Amino acid sequence: MSFLTHISDLRFHDGRKFILPPPVKPVCSGRDFVIAAVGMEHGHIYGMTASLLAAGACLKWAWDADPAKVEKFLERFPQAAAAASLEQVLDDPEVQLVAAAAIPNERGPLGIKVMQAGKDYFTDKAPFTTLKQLEQAKKTVRLTGRKYLVCYSERLNSEAAMLAGDLIEQGAIGRVLQVAGFGPHRLGPPTSRPDWFFRKKQYGGILCDIGSHQCEQFLHYTGATDAKLNFARVENFAHPQFPELEDFGEASFTGNNGASFYFRVDWFTPAAMRSFGDGRIIIIGTDGQMELRKCDDICSYRVPQQIYLVDQRGQYRIEAAQTVGLRFFGEMILDCLNRSEKAMSQEHAFKAAEMCLLAQQAADRFRQK
Repeated sequence: MSFLTHISDLRFHDGRKFILPPPVKPVCSGRDFVIAAVGMEHGHIYGMTASLLAAGACLKWAWDADPAKVEKFLERFPQAAAAASLEQVLDDPEVQLVAAAAIPNERGPLGIKVMQAGKDYFTDKAPFTTLKQLEQAKKTVRLTGRKYLVCYSERLNSEAAMLAGDLIEQGAIGRVLQVAGFGPHRLGPPTSRPDWFFRKKQYGGILCDIGSHQCEQFLHYTGATDAKLNFARVENFAHPQFPELEDFGEASFTGNNGASFYFRVDWFTPAAMRSFGDGRIIIIGTDGQMELRKCDDICSYRVPQQIYLVDQRGQYRIEAAQTVGLRFFGEMILDCLNRSEKAMSQEHAFKAAEMCLLAQQAADRFRQK
């Protein structure tokens, strides 16, 4: 039996030692990979941009229909120039990728414009709010050969989540049987939210929005390439003043490899929580189980990004921070440059979007009854 374990000392139940992936480093420099940031409705555009720059990208343009948002963005990223219009960005042959965090129901149409201009597109989640938008994006990808990339940040920006994938890939808990995901979020003062946040047509619904993270993680950890919906539910339990808001959602799927999946998302993070929400993933395998406490480890002084792992050999607590880094962004840049699919396949990104959209659609129909 063991407890706090450094990842480099971890041995699996069969005696094999965990192999750390190579350290994360910039994959390019200078103007090897030029990007623009547009559609600044969600603050995620800051993290997306910072992660791309850390991986070696060069930020050339910033644009939003609201000049105040651009001005604020340039305070953080002064190396960019303010574009006069979206067309100025799309007409620039030097720009290879456009990153965006637009209003959710505008993300799909914006991506089509970007790809039709010959550039790859990197959007915040949720990438779509309707199945029609998803089909239009698939068609445009086929016609243009460009990429429609999605920042499913609850895995891609979490070292615990990335390390968990490495552990599973190396056989730490055997074949994955079930993933249970919990994604609570803090609503905060309503005045801190834009109007579109409370309009169903614009944000798409809670399963479509923050549920998209959960669907992507299920596919990654289980290796499933498709899934059948078992049930889905959404509610507005406590916010009657915002009738179009959904503050609770849950859904269940069965993967095409037999893996089970349940997730719950909500807007009920208590005020005393140290993070935006106690996001957790519980993964059950044939030879062990693990729990990811990505954002907080409540009632302790431990830093976030904790993994609790139990196998046939022992019990382990792993501090994932500063172990494997956030390699997705560098791998994504190389995928754009080399036209490869190491960071995330297009099929995977679209399937995660499809799952959350199907769950939202079913929940909406059930609620209407």
